[in-house]
Amino acid sequence: MPSAERTISINRPVDEVFRLVADGAKAPLWRSGVLDVEHVSGEGAGAVYRQGVRGPGGRRIPADYEITAFEPNERIAFRAIAGPVRPEGEFQFEAIGGATALTFSLRAELSGWKRLVMGRAVQSTMDAEMLALDRLRDLLER
Repeated sequence: MPSAERTISINRPVDEVFRLVADGAKAPLWRSGVLDVEHVSGEGAGAVYRQGVRGPGGRRIPADYEITAFEPNERIAFRAIAGPVRPEGEFQFEAIGGATALTFSLRAELSGWKRLVMGRAVQSTMDAEMLALDRLRDLLER
């Protein structure tokens, strides 16, 4: 099962970090694999976003997602509802003085042929998402 987890420290207050991560429309600012994002419906838990990510050859792959948990300044969880792979993920926020410890985790259940054919590519994409946290930190700390 492809999975990844990373914790970073961002020298900004937790409410600022939470606000940027919670705004799905701003994902292309720090997630290089995201081509487009549009808020479709709902707020907080239950919100749905239409998202396109860069696939093989740069083509757009649908990766729409739904927010499954939304606890201000503490936690955001989501699950993909479109696309060939349907990962689940979570952001956990912890205030440490005036800074924020942000933990991001992803996991995807792949079985049968998907595991054989797509497992390595999915893991590579998850690893890239973990590296995107550096871009998020740079964006917030400038």
